[in-house]
Amino acid sequence: MSKFFRGVWVVITAPFRALWWIVSLPFRWVRKGIDFLRQEPSEQPLSEMFVSLTTEKETRQALIEEIEAFRKHLLRSVLWLAIGIGISFAFNQQMIEFLAGPVGGLDALKAIEVTESVGVFMRVSLVSGSALAFIPIFFEFWLFAAPGLRPMEKTSSLIALPFAALLFVSGMAFAYYVILPSGLPILLNFIGIESELRPASYFNFVTGLMFWLGVAFEFPILIVALTMMKIVKPKMLRDQWRLAIIIIAILAAMITPTVDPVNMALVMVPTSALYFISIGLSYLIVFLQRKSDMEQEITE
Repeated sequence: MSKFFRGVWVVITAPFRALWWIVSLPFRWVRKGIDFLRQEPSEQPLSEMFVSLTTEKETRQALIEEIEAFRKHLLRSVLWLAIGIGISFAFNQQMIEFLAGPVGGLDALKAIEVTESVGVFMRVSLVSGSALAFIPIFFEFWLFAAPGLRPMEKTSSLIALPFAALLFVSGMAFAYYVILPSGLPILLNFIGIESELRPASYFNFVTGLMFWLGVAFEFPILIVALTMMKIVKPKMLRDQWRLAIIIIAILAAMITPTVDPVNMALVMVPTSALYFISIGLSYLIVFLQRKSDMEQEITE
């Protein structure tokens, strides 16, 4: 009889337990995330960890676990990319019309090949889908690397995620609103010959320029990551600023669509400013690392 009443009680309370599970789910996720951020990594380097394993079977098993974790995050990254491309497919026409704005709209483009419009459609979907999937893919690789980071490094790198997205979008916006309006008139009337633009060449040019400027604007995030891994030191960045400016000038010349110094300067100025901002961020990361080490020594 008691089993019957227990079964009735389980049935009656099932909706309330399900509701409680749904309501408490975000709080459990937050708590799990906080515990993950506070988790200390193994002080033993990965290479030494494999050497310290007693048997060949344990070494193979540890290596398989690392490869399996990387495969899982890689597959999820591919899934996020597919989702981003799928969303881009739904809004592809609007994006194509937007990208054609600097040249005067789609009416200014003339296709001469049967499959040219299809190629443009696929390229815009791929590039815009990759941009949409940037944050989730970055987060997947952060999840893979995070177990080897200290709590301060985990938190700071996670905070850097929205800034990475902001910098990427800023680079693309800079290319669209600054470089293209000033560079296209020069390119289209370089020696006085009237140009008739093809959709394939125009959209390849625009998406490539926007993408690479977006990547170039990620430089501060790269410097922060290299500083956290102790590969780059702020003093080295400060002492080598002249060489850095030369490298930036070369890259600006490669990215800039025109050969005039004005547009090259338009790329050099923000990227040079980002370099000096990166030096300040590098000093900040070193200061926080030293502070964390001192606090850890005090607690021990």
